[in-house]
Amino acid sequence: MYKVLEKTYLQEIVVRMVIEAPEIARKRKAGQFVVLMIDDKGERIPLTIVDSDSQKGTITIIYQIVGKTTAQLAKLEKGDVIKNVLGPLGHPTEIKNFGTAVIVGGGVGIGVAYPIAAALKKAGNKIISIIGARTKDILILEEDMRKVSDQLLVATDDGSYGFHGFVSTVLQNLIDSKEKIDIAYAIGPVPMMRVLANLTKPYGIKTIVSLNPIMVDATGMCGACRVAVGGKTMFGCVDGPEFDGHEVDFNLLMTRLRMYCNQEKQAMDNYRCEHHGK
Repeated sequence: MYKVLEKTYLQEIVVRMVIEAPEIARKRKAGQFVVLMIDDKGERIPLTIVDSDSQKGTITIIYQIVGKTTAQLAKLEKGDVIKNVLGPLGHPTEIKNFGTAVIVGGGVGIGVAYPIAAALKKAGNKIISIIGARTKDILILEEDMRKVSDQLLVATDDGSYGFHGFVSTVLQNLIDSKEKIDIAYAIGPVPMMRVLANLTKPYGIKTIVSLNPIMVDATGMCGACRVAVGGKTMFGCVDGPEFDGHEVDFNLLMTRLRMYCNQEKQAMDNYRCEHHGK
């Protein structure tokens, strides 16, 4: 059992949760994730470890309420327990002094971008972070990102805060200004990552993306999280979650992500009916 120690809403449907998991906290590195099951009958879902404290024996996750399991998870309060938390899983981010690293986070992907930016900053890199959201009200972790960045640029689709437009335009402006960029990271919705990878490719800027394919066992056995990278089949759980964005087949990834949309919607509708009488 893994106890919930803290729970806060970063915005209406985005939750930050601190969980007691000392063994995971001791081993976790930036870029890795956990798979959790709320109870014996629960679905297994992967969530990135946003932060950890080996002294306190805690890990921090951030998730968006998008389906039945995340809705159930959001019902837990301080003192409640999660049945199983497996991790840390996946390859950690390669951390070294590249020079100047641009970290782009969109939506809840900012939660994944934060530990990468923090680790790269600690390794001596110059960190330029670009974070974005549809509107100011749903922007998360601005101050956290500012603390680990040499420069922070913010964009909102509706212009309610920061640059009026997409994070891709902010990155293009940065490139046009002749800023020397040694490596870029793109974390967020798949369409956003695809646009950013396509943007950086002509400039020869190595771009790492963190993928979120459908995942079941997270050990490489089921094959549900397979992705095509450089023409080869790879698994998000054991080969990733980070891949060379210039090599990822994003069209296949998006097709696979839509495979269970109807079932997911039905499960969420049933859950709402059972718990809210709607």
